[in-house]
Amino acid sequence: MPEWMSLLAWGDSGWGDEMVRGAGWTLLVAVIAFALGIVLGTGGAAVKLSRVPLVPLLGDVYTTLVRGIPDLITIYIIFFGGGQAVMAVAKLFGYNGYIEFNALTTGVLALGFISGAYSTEVIRGAVLAVPKGQIEAAKACGMSRWVMFRRILVPQVARYALPGLGNVWQLTLKDTSLISVVGLTEIMRQAFVASGSTKQPIVFFMSAAVLYLALTSLSNKVFGRAEAFANRGVRRA
Repeated sequence: MPEWMSLLAWGDSGWGDEMVRGAGWTLLVAVIAFALGIVLGTGGAAVKLSRVPLVPLLGDVYTTLVRGIPDLITIYIIFFGGGQAVMAVAKLFGYNGYIEFNALTTGVLALGFISGAYSTEVIRGAVLAVPKGQIEAAKACGMSRWVMFRRILVPQVARYALPGLGNVWQLTLKDTSLISVVGLTEIMRQAFVASGSTKQPIVFFMSAAVLYLALTSLSNKVFGRAEAFANRGVRRA
């Protein structure tokens, strides 16, 4: 058996199961962070589209700062300052205990915060892409705001936003490699540990690349199916 295969064997004799477990943590963090980013992006898009004076400026500050700062710095800021910020808020309510974010919480919050900034622009653009004539027609038919939101705005925004959100997902998935700096044993962290233990970095970093490629390829198929579902019944020009 080639040496690289023995290094990637399953069980105590190799690192194969540890690498797959790291891929599981990578996927878990990416999914939760992406979901958080959708929530933040929806709120951010609503803020940026608001007609209330100065409110859109808050959305601009959020997206400009997060997209302008390297992602690794954002992770470090949340890792070192997140717990302190929460403790400062908790003291206002009379709680004086110590609060510290674990690696999983730090990774989810940091990547969700980053993902939300990009999702904000994607969702905002999708809302603006909905033809105004459809909204005016819905109002003319006497639709309530809720019915119009549910039956016209949401399906249309989903159709326009899915391609962009697919790119945001890929960005979030690959950004999970950065949270290895906070100690979460995802793919990259496990590859570092294994390469340091065996002195075979090429084997494990190539394995990490294959795992990321597998996850991104699967993601492309999932988003492709989602886009096909969202575009059902739409006539092509």
